[in-house]
Amino acid sequence: MTAALPVAAPRLRAARRTKTAALLALAVVSLLLALIGPLIAPHTIDTPVTAPFATPGDGAVLGGDQLGRDVLSRVLHGGALLIMGALLVAITVTLTATVLGCIAVLRPALGRVLERSADIAILLPPLLGIMLIALAWPGGGRWAVIAAAIALGTPYAVRVVAAAASPLATAGYVEAALARGESTLYVALREILPNLRATVLTLFGLRFVEAVYVISMAGFLQIGPQPPASDWSLMVRENASGILLNPWAVIAPSIAIALLAITVNLVTVSLAPDTAKAATRR
Repeated sequence: MTAALPVAAPRLRAARRTKTAALLALAVVSLLLALIGPLIAPHTIDTPVTAPFATPGDGAVLGGDQLGRDVLSRVLHGGALLIMGALLVAITVTLTATVLGCIAVLRPALGRVLERSADIAILLPPLLGIMLIALAWPGGGRWAVIAAAIALGTPYAVRVVAAAASPLATAGYVEAALARGESTLYVALREILPNLRATVLTLFGLRFVEAVYVISMAGFLQIGPQPPASDWSLMVRENASGILLNPWAVIAPSIAIALLAITVNLVTVSLAPDTAKAATRR
């Protein structure tokens, strides 16, 4: 048993690198296909090319939607704004939570206020929060949904970063920096943050997946993008009535959402060490 470990370890690392590379390639292809989709779509998104809910064929590879528009073209057009919105949410939430979480462990009084505020905010159901912000900002459209996703995701992310940074706050190099009179922001960004790279990377992936879920759910409820926009979640809602006539009008955008969320999440989890994965699951 003891002699086999040195031989098995490189094989496990090689298998892990191969798995990570395959997932990364799949995620990159999915993202690129969604971003350049409008350039390679065979038809425009608002021109009927076949009969309503027509089956695949006659120039429409995935058939037609409820108005006879090409399903494939609308799927290729529908991912760019979703990805950009999810990226904006994930970057904003991760950066804000990282700064607040690091400061919270260095200033216990401020940390208690942030943690209690986060505990209260976490109790608000996401769907109720989205509807409240959408009602308060009726003309906000997609921006109102993005604002809701940022407001709802930040409290949980602050708790995750604070939990991961708490042991580092008592480290010798951090206490030495504080003894030198360095500012709280300097210690947070220069002494603590470099040791939280894995946690921040995993958190970014989870926030991206959560943003995809929140924005898609809002789109399905028609909070955000409105017809005739080509949005994946909006396509699922619009074409649900004809799923027995042309299932691809619902299945294709559903697969696109699932593939995007799953591949990005698997890539970030594969890139992060096990300690970071455990911290984000607390």
